[in-house]
Amino acid sequence: MLTLNQQDLAALSAKAACAPRLRANQNFHAQLEDPIQRLAIAMEPDTYVRPHRHDHSWEMLIALSGAFEVIVFDEAGVVQGRHRLGEDGAKVFEMPANTWHSVVSLLPGSVVFEVKHGPYLPLQPQNQAAWSPAEGSERVPAMLDFLHRAQAGQRFDS
Repeated sequence: MLTLNQQDLAALSAKAACAPRLRANQNFHAQLEDPIQRLAIAMEPDTYVRPHRHDHSWEMLIALSGAFEVIVFDEAGVVQGRHRLGEDGAKVFEMPANTWHSVVSLLPGSVVFEVKHGPYLPLQPQNQAAWSPAEGSERVPAMLDFLHRAQAGQRFDS
């Protein structure tokens, strides 16, 4: 049996706060080849989740602590909507396959539980938004700022 308690969430968040990408995860699936991927992801507010999609699976996000915004885009990078997850928002958010999205962490200590079809597949170039900067790019701070404030109808000026 696998469990996550408050101490586990705090430890995972502490690990994320010290990580270069400001993220840490704890897998619940035994192998990357498992047909359903299940993991807790601690995300600190300045982490960058490049807009992407999963062309092979729906994705479910469950807020365990803190707060997030899930930003959904169309193919051209125009914001279609913002969805608050966690504190003062929904507890569960599910999106269909092929949904362009990013997630921003709003509070230190935020942890989300993610469920999607496996096996784990590293994101291929066609599933990473070409209109968004790659991790490590000098444009990431501007994109993070955009992600935190963007409203429906807006597009990142790359």
